[in-house]
Amino acid sequence: MTTDFLVIGGGIAGLSAGARLAELGRVTLLERETALGYHASGRSAALYEAQYGLPATIALNIASGDAHRNGGYLSPRGLMLVAGPDEGEAFRAEAAAMHLDPLDMNQATAMIPILNPATVGFAGYHEGAWDIDTDRMLQDCAKAIRAHGGQALTGQEVTAIRRTDNGWAVETPNGTHEARTLVNAAGAWADTVAQMAGVAPLGIVPHRRSMARLPAPGGHDLRAWPMLLGLNETWYAKPDAGKLLVSPAEEHAVEPHDAWADDMVLAEGLARYEAMVTEPVTRLETSWAGLRSFAPDRTLVLGLDPTAPGFVWCAGQGGYGFQTAPAAAQLLADLVGGRQPALDADVVRALTPDRLR
Repeated sequence: MTTDFLVIGGGIAGLSAGARLAELGRVTLLERETALGYHASGRSAALYEAQYGLPATIALNIASGDAHRNGGYLSPRGLMLVAGPDEGEAFRAEAAAMHLDPLDMNQATAMIPILNPATVGFAGYHEGAWDIDTDRMLQDCAKAIRAHGGQALTGQEVTAIRRTDNGWAVETPNGTHEARTLVNAAGAWADTVAQMAGVAPLGIVPHRRSMARLPAPGGHDLRAWPMLLGLNETWYAKPDAGKLLVSPAEEHAVEPHDAWADDMVLAEGLARYEAMVTEPVTRLETSWAGLRSFAPDRTLVLGLDPTAPGFVWCAGQGGYGFQTAPAAAQLLADLVGGRQPALDADVVRALTPDRLR
């Protein structure tokens, strides 16, 4: 089957890129698993916080804001940072970097009643954080691909990739797909896909992050609680559908695989959370892990590989995939289509794969 763009990877990176590229030609997206968004995208903390990340990532976050708001993907959440009584200097530096307003304990406990005044010495807050309707984003991107005559196929494991006179051929057990342009949006497997295509890898490494879902602490109604973050992001807690998600926020380099939570690491993270609250953790409803993949400089990789004509990188999203997706996909489509990107030229240079070659 011949198409204009072949996208490998059915997470938010591949789906959003495919949705924008569909405006330039026919897209065929190949996802190995039986469902879209199975790996990192299906295990996201689903938060939009524009000031989260390195400068190029923040630029993508900000440029994505209107698309998130106009698409109806955001709902209010807010963000609170807490620290111990002896962590004042580090707290003030982090709160300033995140543009947080200081709270006294009465204000903090009014928002999150289970905070422990004996162990929480400092708190800061801002409203500028929103929940993202990640499932709706994934489905809307898939619909956009189909609306332009393309397709998003699941159960399509890539077994071989080769160059052709007209571009690329990708083999799966269900047949061969050909296109002039190949988009590598394979997440934790991005370097693996590159090597299959005979393209030098970029050093993109997946890192595990574990998560637990707890019953609502003390039976509280969590709907209005902000996301709660420990100093230096050593843990976080986020309300989700009446439950509380708690993560140790670890970043452990691993090989690409279908990740699962590390029980010891999870227990350590839960202990750090538990030290700041009055309600003990008595039961886990479930736990899981996802892989957040980073390039060596921890910045997304978006654009054409300078060494391989027609090979496009859409990788290294780390934990920023959903919140950067609208602007990242637009940049990718602009670069592939030969259009002038709206983003600042310095930001574009910081994102394109040329920097890593």
